[in-house]
Amino acid sequence: MKVRVVLKSLLFAYALTGVALLLLAFLLFTFDLGETAVDAGIIVVYVLACFMGGFMAGRIMHRDKYLWGVATGLTYYVLLLAVSFAVKGRWDMSMAHAVTTFFMCAGGGTLGGMLS
Repeated sequence: MKVRVVLKSLLFAYALTGVALLLLAFLLFTFDLGETAVDAGIIVVYVLACFMGGFMAGRIMHRDKYLWGVATGLTYYVLLLAVSFAVKGRWDMSMAHAVTTFFMCAGGGTLGGMLS
């Protein structure tokens, strides 16, 4: 049951990521946004998706909500790295970027779980 909750929350978070990234791509081509705006948008998408996934996990599990939120955020991060590695075929991320993304995903999931 507990693994199913994390997987359901993770699926929700990735569905939200897909929709948000499509919206960001539309805005990029419509308004000719710069690289800084796109980078900021991607950060917002990661944090928001992890937040909503953690929020959903916390709503389903009524005990230790923040732990289920952080579990969702960390699973999101691990899957993000795995897909990135599979697509590129190599490590294509600086260590600073990997650590920053780790804390964004874990923090967003934890905050979502805490506020659920």
